[in-house]
Amino acid sequence: MQAVEITSFGGPEVLRLGKRPAPVAGAGELLIRVAASGINRPDVLQRLGHYAPPPGTSDLPGLEVAGVVESGDASAMAEAGIRVGDRVCALVAGGGYAQWCVAPVVQCLPVPEGFSDVEAASLPETFFTVWSNVFDRARLQAGETLLVQGGTSGIGVTAIQLARAFGATVIATAGSDEKCAACLSLGAHYAINYKSQDFAAEAKRITEARGVDVVLDMVAGDYVAREVECLAEDGRIVIIAVQGGVQSGFNAGMVLRKRLTITGSTLRPRPVAFKGAIARSLREHVWPLLAAGKVRPVIHSTFAAADAAQAHALMESNQHIGKIVLTW
Repeated sequence: MQAVEITSFGGPEVLRLGKRPAPVAGAGELLIRVAASGINRPDVLQRLGHYAPPPGTSDLPGLEVAGVVESGDASAMAEAGIRVGDRVCALVAGGGYAQWCVAPVVQCLPVPEGFSDVEAASLPETFFTVWSNVFDRARLQAGETLLVQGGTSGIGVTAIQLARAFGATVIATAGSDEKCAACLSLGAHYAINYKSQDFAAEAKRITEARGVDVVLDMVAGDYVAREVECLAEDGRIVIIAVQGGVQSGFNAGMVLRKRLTITGSTLRPRPVAFKGAIARSLREHVWPLLAAGKVRPVIHSTFAAADAAQAHALMESNQHIGKIVLTW
């Protein structure tokens, strides 16, 4: 099969289309003939040598795919209601940049009716991540306020739409007026240009000094201190990336007085059973919203697999709004 390999750690140019033996599905797994592969920030980190695959996982990048089921563990597939020939999308721990990919059966979801392969491939990583962190860990409730840092990223466009769909007020940050407008068009109630405005001061102004209930933070670094300042009592910060650095200083006294929670998680190394539970929640609570058009994938651009280097360069430019997807 063809696969996009990381030939050495470095810039986008280290990605090359090569040939690999096709993988074989094991117990609890199925084999997907891949039509499209989503691109995510962790793929960039892996290419740079900063995010190694979990032990026993393919060294190929790629955390989400969509395609057709070719074969697999018959009993596991029967239990999940999946048959050979079904169109599915799947969250995987690696190996997604390839024509064939193995995935745990419980991490597969049906392609929503009417969705293209490209749209389906854009769903798993961001929807699993947002559900696990915003709704499970941070316990966002209807009537609360969510602050989304980086509202036009793949994670951001998903968080905005899901939080709005479940009755939260959404404030999003973005780095330009154009991106702020995109956040509003996706359902954010307010958008803050973090390059020209102080997001913490604006969040307090918007909430009339009450503060926000939940912050979805992909930056960390010095953002954490400002997020603590703009949280409401019993507020929660959930950190899912550290693009601004791993060191954060903040007012611990405020954490005590306002009973704040600062938490975080990474999804890739979590057990299959944990991810399977997220998949079940998504199928019950979110897939109907996708089928009804109340939540939609946002695709910025697609690239042929041979042009994966260009796709990574675009992601690193931060000029995209929504997802970038490879096609096979």
